Amino acid sequence: MGSVIKKAVKMPQSLASVGFLKMKGLSVMGACAYSDIKTGRMYLQEHVLLVVLEGVYIVRYGDQEYTVRKNEMALLHKGIVVEYEKYGEADSRHILDYMMFFLKDELLHDFMKISSLPVSESVSPAAAAVHPVNERLLSYTASLKPYFAEPEGIQDELIKLKMLELLFDILDADQGLLNQIMQLRQQRPTSIVEVVEKNLLNPVSLQDLAYLSGKSLSTFKREFRKIYNEPAFHWIRNRRLEKAKELLTHSGISITEVCLATGFENVSHFSKVWKKKYGVSPSVMRHRGAAEDTVFQG
Repeated sequence: MGSVIKKAVKMPQSLASVGFLKMKGLSVMGACAYSDIKTGRMYLQEHVLLVVLEGVYIVRYGDQEYTVRKNEMALLHKGIVVEYEKYGEADSRHILDYMMFFLKDELLHDFMKISSLPVSESVSPAAAAVHPVNERLLSYTASLKPYFAEPEGIQDELIKLKMLELLFDILDADQGLLNQIMQLRQQRPTSIVEVVEKNLLNPVSLQDLAYLSGKSLSTFKREFRKIYNEPAFHWIRNRRLEKAKELLTHSGISITEVCLATGFENVSHFSKVWKKKYGVSPSVMRHRGAAEDTVFQG
C-alpha cells in the first residue's frame, strides 16, 4: 500500500497548536514538543527561515531533500509545496524544538534602510540550503522564548525590532545567506506557462501564481487568457478535474486523497465542482468504473 496523501496546509495561515508571535503581517513561530515522527505537507505563503534547536527537520521539495539538524537553519522560498518529516532524537529525550521566521518584503525593505549591506547580484536558485547557527543566533533565539508565554502582551514595535535583530545576527553569521534573503524581494518575471504547469496540482491561488510569475494579479489574468483562450480560474479547475478523473478511475487511492493530490482543499468543494462537470458524484463514477472493469474481465 502506498503512502497516504496529506493535505498541504498553508503556512503561516494555518498555524496550529504551537506558540507564535505576530505583528501586522510579520510572524515568527516557535514550537517545542516531545513527539514521535511527524510528517506532512505545507504550502509556503511567505519566505521562511527555519531554525532547528533540537531534533531533526527534513524538508523535501521536488527531487531535492534537506536535513536540518540541531543548531542548523534553512531558507525556504515562498510559493512552494514542501513535504516535511520532523522528530526529536533519543539522545535529547526526543525533544523537537524549532522556530520558523516568516519574512515579508516590508521587513526586508526596512532592514535595507538601516543597514549598509552590499547585496550581491547572484542568488542560488535552490528552494532551500542548510547553514550552521552560531552562538550569537542561539542567544537570539533564547531571548525570544519568554515572549511565547505572553504573546498578547508583546507590542508590535518590539517584535519588529527582534525581527530586524535577527537579520543583523544572520549578517554576522553568514553574509551569503543574508544576501539570499535580501534577494527574495526581487521576484523575477517567469513564464506563465512554466509557473502554471509546475503548480497546477498544488493548492495555490491565482494571487500565488501571479506572484510566482512576477506579475500583478490583473496582468496575470489578462496574459493567461491570451495564452490559453480561457479565464485562468476555469482553465485551472478543469485541468485539475481531468487529472482527478484519471486518478479516480486508474488508481486505488481514496476520494479524499484524489482531492488533495489535485490541488483542491476540501472534499465538499471537490465533490460539488466534480458533479457540476461530470453529472455524477466521484463515488458514483468510481463504482461505475469498477463495474465496467468487472464486466470486461468476465
